[in-house]
Amino acid sequence: MAQKSAKSLAVRNSARLKQTHLITLIVHLVFLLLAFTLRRSLKLTPYLALSAPALALEYWLESIARPRYDAQGNLRKAGEDLDAPGLTEFFWDMIYWTWINLVVVMIMGNRAWWAYLVVPAYAGYAAFTTARGVKGMFGGMAGAAGEGDTSAQAQSKRQQKMEARGGQQKVRYR
Repeated sequence: MAQKSAKSLAVRNSARLKQTHLITLIVHLVFLLLAFTLRRSLKLTPYLALSAPALALEYWLESIARPRYDAQGNLRKAGEDLDAPGLTEFFWDMIYWTWINLVVVMIMGNRAWWAYLVVPAYAGYAAFTTARGVKGMFGGMAGAAGEGDTSAQAQSKRQQKMEARGGQQKVRYR
């Protein structure tokens, strides 16, 4: 019963890594088979350039998540959780997107390599909107401190109403 969660994580990781490697092998072999036989017009330069990051990410996931056993077959280390949110999730998305893109290129031809730019374009859009939101959040602070605005312009409407009533908040006792 000891290390039951570690053992189940090890089994889950092994199964998922095996499935991932099998799918990757099939997709890449079919692409190369088509590139060298039926669809000789498929270019290998974009294939190598755009598949290399996904293959590197798959190798990295393999290295951190593969369970380790000692000489007697006892579990020494279960590996990292492949379902973890954050960076691991992003790596899976990149691997899946590479598979999808390879299948689309096999069906539609070399022009479909441009579809690979959807992910970096979305990342750039997300970074731009986040930076714009942060700038807007800090923009009022920089303008008020740097330009020496009058107190009426820097105050909120609520503060202006309180000033008009006499400057202090009325406290009522019961």
